[in-house]
Amino acid sequence: MTTTTSPPPPYVEMDGHPATEDDLRVPALFGFGHFTAMQVRDRKVRGLGLHLGRLEGANRELFQLPLDGGRVRELVRHALDGAGLRDASVRVHGFLPPGESRTRVMVTVREPAAMAPGTRSLMSVPYARAVPHIKRPGEFGQTYYGMLAARAGFDEALLTAPGGVVTEGAVTNVGFWDGTSVVWPDAPALIGITMALLERGLAAAGEPSVRRAVTLDGLGAYRGAFICNSQGIAPVRRIDAVEFASGDGEMAGVMERLEAAYGSAPADPL
Repeated sequence: MTTTTSPPPPYVEMDGHPATEDDLRVPALFGFGHFTAMQVRDRKVRGLGLHLGRLEGANRELFQLPLDGGRVRELVRHALDGAGLRDASVRVHGFLPPGESRTRVMVTVREPAAMAPGTRSLMSVPYARAVPHIKRPGEFGQTYYGMLAARAGFDEALLTAPGGVVTEGAVTNVGFWDGTSVVWPDAPALIGITMALLERGLAAAGEPSVRRAVTLDGLGAYRGAFICNSQGIAPVRRIDAVEFASGDGEMAGVMERLEAAYGSAPADPL
């Protein structure tokens, strides 16, 4: 008989102290907020400035309050100390419960994670997130369609707007290879930190990526596809019934260049 074990719960701090029962009522009962997810290695993070900028921008838009990057870094360091980890998966959440005037910052720390090896299959679904440029918890639609995709034998859901316009993966950004350049869907979506670092790295290597409208009925024009998020990059072998070359020489070379572009981003100390 095969048994599976659940991953241990995350270590959680709120505003620099181990989360109490009262602290945990904030996300449980008042989940309106935002977050960013990062992979920490040896107390360093690729794209740290982008993560801090994401938190600051979302906090001002949602709460009309600043969220100081120095405070965030200090809170992440403190939580890593509390968890006893130098390598970790970290999430930083911002909440503003009713009646409070300062953003509550919750930091969760888990063991480090990386994109599992192998290719991915995506199932398109008719769902696009509202206010997609803000990363926030409790996304029912993404979770629901991701569950349906898994039940249908796919690895992830591919979110699409009316007319079959491709936007993003349920928990990833998606990119395409047209034989000349990397193409990102030109549609409302969250610009992930890994996606932003890939854009920078490709441009620095003399291979700038482009934004272009991508539709389901036009997928056959692309020679390959991939997904990316804070855990890494993976090739896509299939979207619905459309097959992509994921392991041939050309796409293998594309993946190598993507990995090199991402790897060229400096890791910033917390």
